[in-house]
Amino acid sequence: MINVKFKGQPLTLLGNQLTIGEVAPDLLLTANDMSDIRLHSLRGKALIVSTLPSLDTPVCSLQSKRFSSEADKLSDKVKILTVSLDLPFAQKRWCGSEGVTNIITASDFKYRTFGEAFGVLIKEWALLSRAVFLFDGDCKLRYVEYVADVSNEPNYEKAIKALATFLN
Repeated sequence: MINVKFKGQPLTLLGNQLTIGEVAPDLLLTANDMSDIRLHSLRGKALIVSTLPSLDTPVCSLQSKRFSSEADKLSDKVKILTVSLDLPFAQKRWCGSEGVTNIITASDFKYRTFGEAFGVLIKEWALLSRAVFLFDGDCKLRYVEYVADVSNEPNYEKAIKALATFLN
């Protein structure tokens, strides 16, 4: 069990955390146009999955914009998926207002299976915790960071370095 906090206060994560080498669960999420996205439909390319409580908070917005700027630098062999429990309409509005077009945003609001399957559902808030998952083209987990304090950003450099290691 991974201990997560928010500004020092303990939070409870529901579900089981994924471990290196494990294949991602093939779940349905909802895209910001209300269509379904099956996680395994993104297979074939490396996949960064960035989870966060809400795009409408400062740290979550920074996290998504940072991965968007990284997407501009990464090869076409990588997709970036940002997952939250925000409504798809809010995700689409955020992308438009921030000019973000190079990452995929998806919501777990409809099916509510992602949070527990990835071990990132915060019991006290019914929101997703902050984490970064890196999967290879076969959806096998190569890197994971469950951010210890939800109020902090993830270690972007470590995630990008892990990605570069297995892409080369």
